[in-house]
Amino acid sequence: MKYLRQFGLILLFSLLGELCRFLIPIPIPASIYGMALLFAALGLKIIKLPAIQDAGGWLVSILPVLFVAPAVNLLSSWDALKNAIVPILVIMIATTVIVFLVAGLVTQWCLKGKKGGKEDV
Repeated sequence: MKYLRQFGLILLFSLLGELCRFLIPIPIPASIYGMALLFAALGLKIIKLPAIQDAGGWLVSILPVLFVAPAVNLLSSWDALKNAIVPILVIMIATTVIVFLVAGLVTQWCLKGKKGGKEDV
């Protein structure tokens, strides 16, 4: 019963994300709205982490299985993709490097802020 309650709470935020996508005329996926709302609710302590922790952990543990269907769909669309494979790979590599750099810089900035701006010598 605990897992159903936790999963239901996660689905509630998913539904709220769908409502935001419907009401706000900005082309942002509903899942992003839902995650942002859940993050805000956790950060503002509206809901506590234990209220979703077990179900969230289970969802993360099965995440690779959730990508099987999209991967198979990509393979079935190979004829359409093979003409654009080089630009797709360049974009994937460039965006991956950019995400790594930004994540590293943000992490360093956050860690520097926690230390009071002092570097370890």
